[in-house]
Amino acid sequence: MINWNVILSIAKTHLLTKMKSTVTAALGVTFGIGAYITLVSFMTGLNGLLDGLVLNRTPHIHLYNEIEPSKKQPIALFDDFENAFNVVHSVRPKQSQKKIHNALPILNYLKSEEAVKGATPQVQAQIFYISGSIELGGNLIGIDVMEEVRLSNFHDYIVEGTPEALQNNDNGILLGAGLAKKMSLELGDRVQVSTIAGDIFPLTIVGIYQSGLAEVDNIQSYVNLKTTQRILGEAQNYITDINIKLWNMDKAVPMAREMEQQFDIKATDIKEANAQFETGSSIRNMITYAVSITLLIVAGFGIYNILNMLIYEKMKDIAILKATGFSGRDVQFIFLSQAMLIGIVGGILGLLIGFGLSVLIDNAPFETEALPTIKTFPVNYNALYYVIGIIFALISTFIAGYLPANKAKKIDPVRIIRGT
Repeated sequence: MINWNVILSIAKTHLLTKMKSTVTAALGVTFGIGAYITLVSFMTGLNGLLDGLVLNRTPHIHLYNEIEPSKKQPIALFDDFENAFNVVHSVRPKQSQKKIHNALPILNYLKSEEAVKGATPQVQAQIFYISGSIELGGNLIGIDVMEEVRLSNFHDYIVEGTPEALQNNDNGILLGAGLAKKMSLELGDRVQVSTIAGDIFPLTIVGIYQSGLAEVDNIQSYVNLKTTQRILGEAQNYITDINIKLWNMDKAVPMAREMEQQFDIKATDIKEANAQFETGSSIRNMITYAVSITLLIVAGFGIYNILNMLIYEKMKDIAILKATGFSGRDVQFIFLSQAMLIGIVGGILGLLIGFGLSVLIDNAPFETEALPTIKTFPVNYNALYYVIGIIFALISTFIAGYLPANKAKKIDPVRIIRGT
């Protein structure tokens, strides 16, 4: 039977008598775990910020009418050419309406679905912004303001004004930050918008919107749904887009295909809309974890080298232990205990250092014109990373200590005592 009190006492004595080597090994684990926690917390926090910039504004499913060529060309309608090989050049897209047919019944149906968190209507219009002699082309989007706030964190990108101000003002506009800068407009100023047909409508700026994407902020602004319908001269059932948020984003792909068949409309799921961005995010995460694991493996090699040298220095001690009745298994557990003690102490210190550095990064000022609502660097304090860190520290130190301990187990005490 193994006497753990004696084994741990001997292991502790070995570590304390070689304090320099012990501290060096523990620091290897400490800095490995500390660097892992700091890196993975900061990088995943940064990835979360970048993902949020896109995913918060991207619906899980987007319903709209897409302009596309007719699948069946007129020549195919003639019986004489039915079985012939027909080649048609310069195919033009078919005439189709922008508005969604039966949009209001579709919205009511979607809101009753259990899998749907919310569905918001939109009216998109191509217009010109007019301020004095300046005239800029862009997009005007009519939205259900408070539903957009609830479903897509819309208020996070309003740098001046409030969503309620837009909700309560039928002549208000939430102007893109790039447009406001180009036309030297501020909160409370008036801007005129002109439709393609030439109709002009004056609107009051009740807020400034900045998404962090310059190509969006330079052309896009928001108004009430009814305001856009009035500007376009359309009825209240005129809706060009429906954005859907689901409780579970993973269901977006199959549900989009079902909606295309059910409503005879184009449905784009979030993965299709952001395929390139998701690929970049996956690569960033892969690099983060690869570098983090490498740091932990390097720390493990440091422990192995130190314990290996410790065995050579403790040859006589091992021989005496075996001569006094300790088995090879007891000796193996002594050195494994040393490795695990180093792993536990170094791992806990590493977690504390990693957490401390993460807090420093989280409180470091981060100011950029592209992201005005972000004031500090993003950090992800996911407890899972800390659990992974301490588990990996224990596993790496166990593996690093097993080989030297196994070598100590096989040492012949007679040869050591004889000095051969």
